[in-house]
Amino acid sequence: MTRLRSAAPAPLAFTLALLFQTSLSALHVPMLIWSTQRSLWNPDSALHEGHIVSAQELPILLQPVFAQNSRNLILFLQDTLSIDDFTYLSESYSNENPFQNIQEILQSSPSSLVLPAVDCEAIRYLLSSLQDSGDWKLTNITNLDVSQLEVNTSKPNLLVVQLQPLVRGLNEISTLKAIAENDKIIGRLTMNLRERGIHFSVIYTAVRPSRISRRSDVAWELRRQLMATEEEDGLSYPPLNVTTGNDTCILFYARNISLKANNSVLIDLTNVTFITQNVDISSSECSDINTTLSLKYTKPMNGISSLEIRFLMTNKFYGGSARNWSTLDSVEIVQDGENFAKFNVSAISAPVEYSFHCQLVGTSNLYPARLIPSNNEAKKWDVFISRLQMQGFNIENNQFSYASDCTGFFTPGIWMGLVTSIVLLWILAYGIHMIMQLTTNSRFDDPKGSTLSVPQTES
Repeated sequence: MTRLRSAAPAPLAFTLALLFQTSLSALHVPMLIWSTQRSLWNPDSALHEGHIVSAQELPILLQPVFAQNSRNLILFLQDTLSIDDFTYLSESYSNENPFQNIQEILQSSPSSLVLPAVDCEAIRYLLSSLQDSGDWKLTNITNLDVSQLEVNTSKPNLLVVQLQPLVRGLNEISTLKAIAENDKIIGRLTMNLRERGIHFSVIYTAVRPSRISRRSDVAWELRRQLMATEEEDGLSYPPLNVTTGNDTCILFYARNISLKANNSVLIDLTNVTFITQNVDISSSECSDINTTLSLKYTKPMNGISSLEIRFLMTNKFYGGSARNWSTLDSVEIVQDGENFAKFNVSAISAPVEYSFHCQLVGTSNLYPARLIPSNNEAKKWDVFISRLQMQGFNIENNQFSYASDCTGFFTPGIWMGLVTSIVLLWILAYGIHMIMQLTTNSRFDDPKGSTLSVPQTES
């Protein structure tokens, strides 16, 4: 029996650190593969350090999974993941191991393969290539209650599990908890299939990296700006476009779009909207005054047969600025063609020649652009959209125009700096005023003359 890992049990972070010690300039994500079948991969075929698996090499490495007798494949797809997450999160929070179940599964699996760097282009077409590799019965798992999962072992099964998205940049603790929750989901599902005696293989990867790594020899060419973040636009998918004839009338992009109804399971619509594009946009409408982007999904999760999201934009002339402005007026959610939820939108507008961009949009009070429920049905939904960019008018060359950000000039950081500066200036002015009020005595004691006497009277 051959296994592609050390005989001595080692933490997953240490294993991945050995396989990938230097930073790479290409856009890549890690991929972990394991199987209940023995000897699927030859240890001699291990990749050398620093190698990035291309879209042509990945099917060759996955070939042993397709050749086994029992063809049950589970694809756990996360929105973001990087090789640094395994070491950084484990070292920063030593009391918690967010990858505990994955680590134990890799150590106990008869066959496993760790690919530290897989090209994002290969991941983009992974699902379609898996479907083309055989006559799979595709099952999208959104209801993570594994007790109700039915697997027909008489035919090949491809189970696609969309793990909950990771909201990075706001709070590392929340990111850690989200990864730990995804780790528990992987552990519960694989343990349930093992207890039922079902043989299977698992692929755990992500759509895009959570961190952009760069080689040290080119780092000196990059200039850091104050409060700047690493640009990630180059690694992501193209925007969704709506056309009328040969002209594009709507462009829509989001790094993540997720919904939650009645505090139930989170519905991540990012992949089906932008990567697989399993979304119906035929009901979208375009005109010079009103534009509606309609996104229709079929069975996004168990219990919901259809889901439609509408973005309603208007083009109006405002005399105060003497120009036309494009405004996102409302967002509507229609569940199963009956339940209608409407949200009013705050702070999303731009000159009609521009697109508008918002870092965070949703129902939370913490987001700079809020979706405010306008009816009782809307109060049942939680909406989260990150890195939203839209344009519904004056699109040229099928590309976004200059983006007008929804964040105002006076951000919380600027207000904090202004208030602090004003307080310090007031203290300085008060101190200078007190110093200027200091006076000297009008008379001084002359040792050669008579002494000064200051009469004291009782009050």
